[in-house]
Amino acid sequence: MVPIERLEQITQRFEFLEAQMAEGTAGSDIAVLAKEYADMKPVVEQIVAYRQLLADLEEAELMLGDPDMKELAEEELPVLKEQLPAAEHALQLALLPKDAADKRPAMVEIRPGTGGDEAALFAGDLLRMYQRYSESRGWRFEIIEEQMTELGGVKEVVAHVKGENVFARLKYESGVHRVQRVPETESGGRIHTSAATVAVLPEAEDVDIQIDANDIRIDTMRSSGAGGQHVNTTDSAVRITHIPSGIVVTSSEKSQHRNREIAMQVLKTRLYDMERQRIDSERSQDRKSQVGSGDRSERIRTYNFPQGRMTDHRINLTLYKLDAVMNGDLDEIVDALTADDQARMLAEMQG
Repeated sequence: MVPIERLEQITQRFEFLEAQMAEGTAGSDIAVLAKEYADMKPVVEQIVAYRQLLADLEEAELMLGDPDMKELAEEELPVLKEQLPAAEHALQLALLPKDAADKRPAMVEIRPGTGGDEAALFAGDLLRMYQRYSESRGWRFEIIEEQMTELGGVKEVVAHVKGENVFARLKYESGVHRVQRVPETESGGRIHTSAATVAVLPEAEDVDIQIDANDIRIDTMRSSGAGGQHVNTTDSAVRITHIPSGIVVTSSEKSQHRNREIAMQVLKTRLYDMERQRIDSERSQDRKSQVGSGDRSERIRTYNFPQGRMTDHRINLTLYKLDAVMNGDLDEIVDALTADDQARMLAEMQG
């Protein structure tokens, strides 16, 4: 049962925000109030629906005492009572604490793990999987740093993904992705197991991280291209070292000015992610579930090509549609991981 006092507090706050915005008295705080209002609106809509259901139930129970209305009430009551658990659950989900980063763009970093050339090729497959998923959701997927192997695999790639609820949908992808298949480089037809790591970081905003100019060292260097006519012969690549943390980021676009911008944004995002990880660790020392926690050392998923099978080990979800998954059909997996995370949070709130 959801505490009625809490629902009243939320509704009163929402009505206050509505009045402030209607009067236009918020001044410079209008953008802040508008964001809070937009965040609260779906919660209040659930509260209104829940309260209406309770009112309908109360009215139907009163009708039982009226001989003229009793038959109608006896028809309505079972239907209303059947709707109550779903309405309560929807309201509880709406009241769950929101991750402030959920609506932000994200940086996606992919690197090969164990498995040599095959791991690098698989890292490239994961890159294409996320590109296609982003396309299906109407997001903008921009590769900002990419190092390839001679066979066309990925040594390292960093992508910037912009759109609606990007981090909320991609945050469960952080971890070790394992592949089982016969490599193209294998002549004997034996199945190999290799891996790639994925890190999804919410993009930092300027207010999140302030970097002291004395804490960074900026080096310019010659960009390494793919060879031949593509080699960039100017010293345009930028490497930024954050001395306190030891984080090193590089960007090697054609414009040195653009490279500084990109490298600083990546650095801020990594520092913001470190701070989020630290706070999350302090807040949840005893948390057993790793879903959504961003533990990048954990094996989260196996892609078995001979069997056409994808298994997410965190929630024991197995789908026999690997081709579709590799083509970016990830919504079923993301929805299941989101539901599992919500169930855990509900259990923590009620326990």
